[in-house]
Amino acid sequence: MLLRVERVESFYGRSQVLHGVSLDMREGEFVCVLGANGAGKTTLLKSIAGLVKPRKGTVEFAGRRIDPLPSHQVVREGVILCPEDRKIFPQMSVYKNLQLGAWVHGGDPEKTRKNMAQAFDLFPILKDRQGQMAGTLSGGEQQMLVIGRSLMANPRLLMLDEPSLGLAPLVVERIFEIIREIHHRSTTVLLVEQNASISLTSAGRGYILENGRIILEGAAESLLEDEKVKKAYLGL
Repeated sequence: MLLRVERVESFYGRSQVLHGVSLDMREGEFVCVLGANGAGKTTLLKSIAGLVKPRKGTVEFAGRRIDPLPSHQVVREGVILCPEDRKIFPQMSVYKNLQLGAWVHGGDPEKTRKNMAQAFDLFPILKDRQGQMAGTLSGGEQQMLVIGRSLMANPRLLMLDEPSLGLAPLVVERIFEIIREIHHRSTTVLLVEQNASISLTSAGRGYILENGRIILEGAAESLLEDEKVKKAYLGL
């Protein structure tokens, strides 16, 4: 098992957000976690990434416990979080933003060149605009930049937090086409989303998170047919 989250309980101060959450992923899988605002989805990703330290439970990656590690060391293990709020450096060029994602390799020029070529292959518009200030990009282009920067670290597990947030439907479809392509290129993907339809038609398995607890899990096709999912997340 590549990722194993066992009975994780995470807090912000005295406020408990995750209540005994467990999930697992095999290498090469595409798994989504669905839930409404405030369900604990982002906290789950941050707990895996080392940005929030669980008070109980464990997180294992490739057979090693990573929950005690600082977040920068979790990145070095190959776990990369693509954040919800598109944390770009607006006064820096697209190229420099991408280059920052390669710090984990210590600036190795060959790895940087290879990963930059992959990012430009997936996102030709970033290649066209590599000299442009990142803050002048559209919302969809900024989302592409954040994903591209994450790929510069050559992730073994890519975690995406609400990549569709605030984007027009046509842009969302394009973003998800690229995410599916990243998965097809042998990257394991853990996706957190509110857009249940496009997530479950992209992923192989899914989990439903409500109020900090996993209430459903299973094959994506089964979840698409589940009456609770249809009513709560698909508007059917």
